[in-house]
Amino acid sequence: MLTTIVLTVTFTFCIIFFLVSWRVKDSASSSFAMYAIGGGALPLYLILFSDLATIMGAGNFIGHATFGFTKGISHIPFIVGEQGSKIVFALLFAGFAGRFTYITVSDLMFDLLHRDKVTKAITGILTASIMMAWLGGQSKGLGYIFQQFTDMDPIWVIIFFNAVFILYTYLGGVLSVVWTDFIQGIIVVVFGLVFYYYALAPVAWSLGQLGTQLTTVAGPEFWDLSSVPTTTIVLNFITGCFGVLAAQVYWQRCFAAKNARTARNAMLISGVLVITLVTLTAFVGMTAKALNPGLDPALAMPWLMMNYVPLWVVGVVFALVLAAAMSSADSLLNATAIIVVNDIVRPLKPEAPDQLLVTWTKRATIIIGVFATLLALYAESIIGMFAKAYTMAGGGVVPVLIVGLLWKASRDPFRAGVKNSKLTPWGVRAAVLSGAVVSLLFSILWGILISAMLAVIVSLLTKDAGDEKQHIG
Repeated sequence: MLTTIVLTVTFTFCIIFFLVSWRVKDSASSSFAMYAIGGGALPLYLILFSDLATIMGAGNFIGHATFGFTKGISHIPFIVGEQGSKIVFALLFAGFAGRFTYITVSDLMFDLLHRDKVTKAITGILTASIMMAWLGGQSKGLGYIFQQFTDMDPIWVIIFFNAVFILYTYLGGVLSVVWTDFIQGIIVVVFGLVFYYYALAPVAWSLGQLGTQLTTVAGPEFWDLSSVPTTTIVLNFITGCFGVLAAQVYWQRCFAAKNARTARNAMLISGVLVITLVTLTAFVGMTAKALNPGLDPALAMPWLMMNYVPLWVVGVVFALVLAAAMSSADSLLNATAIIVVNDIVRPLKPEAPDQLLVTWTKRATIIIGVFATLLALYAESIIGMFAKAYTMAGGGVVPVLIVGLLWKASRDPFRAGVKNSKLTPWGVRAAVLSGAVVSLLFSILWGILISAMLAVIVSLLTKDAGDEKQHIG
């Protein structure tokens, strides 16, 4: 019965998403700007639910339940740091990004801050690596989920879903992504509330009762926040913030928004919702610990669903996790293809016509999707690869972005088509490369420090003769 529900939900989703993509394909393919950012005119409800659905991937439903099971309440500060970074992004950067219609964050940095094609390509490679590893992780996660629910071979599940991602992302670009995310985002909120209601019922929806049961079976340390060092909380928060600033999917939504207010409000609201949902997911893991302390942590959420919620709710939860995983995957696939074409290929062919850019992006979608399939099938640790990509991009790219925004060449507001900062090409090259390498070899905090210092020092030593005024093609 459960297998029938799972397969019915899966094929229903796939058909709906294909129909949505087919409907928007002509509009999406009309220009590169439409295919990449929806023409920079998308309304609040699309940006909001796309943000929410993209952030709430399978890891935020499955992974955080596992950590809640193994770490108890001490995992909550990590969630606040990791997910709270979206709120920081909303308050400090989303509104600024929403003023422009760039294609990628590398685009923004190139036009406003440094005008160096080499750095643009390096930034594109680093930011694409985050999306690529994350995409492989979503595919691998879907394989694991299906294996738990249906005993199906995860290899064929991974291949099937990647084919689905490739097809509907290929057809409609970001318009396919945001409209399917709109559906998936609503499912995440509505079905999520249904799931949490049933999943937390065994502890009577009471944190006091959960704490008492958890302390009894696992020890007082599982309900003690004092065991979490302040430095750990600060480090998690900083790492989360810098990781978000290097993630193309968030910048892309801001550039796609119709105005700065839409971009800021969408990210702010989604950030608050995500903190709430992910925190509840961790409490679900703690509930599983209180009920069955000897359980395999990876099975915390599946076990609770199979033993403490009605069968129809299990089907609802499967739809919830499937929607979360698919929404993240399609966003990541689209973002990676756009980065590759806009930041790496396009500078080599600056005169390429608009429709050719659309064609290249569609082809890149297929190639990247196939590579992501192989990555999910053969990589031993997607999480390890993602962590490295996250660290390199956060430590190399983001300090240059922040220094460039703060170290302005004049008091005038930022204007597109004008080099607005005092950074020089050699300054940004030295900063991005050194920050990425140091972050990978030592820690992201050292990478951030070295990158920011070199951006200023090398720029002072290699001052431009004059500001470049050309706008990017």
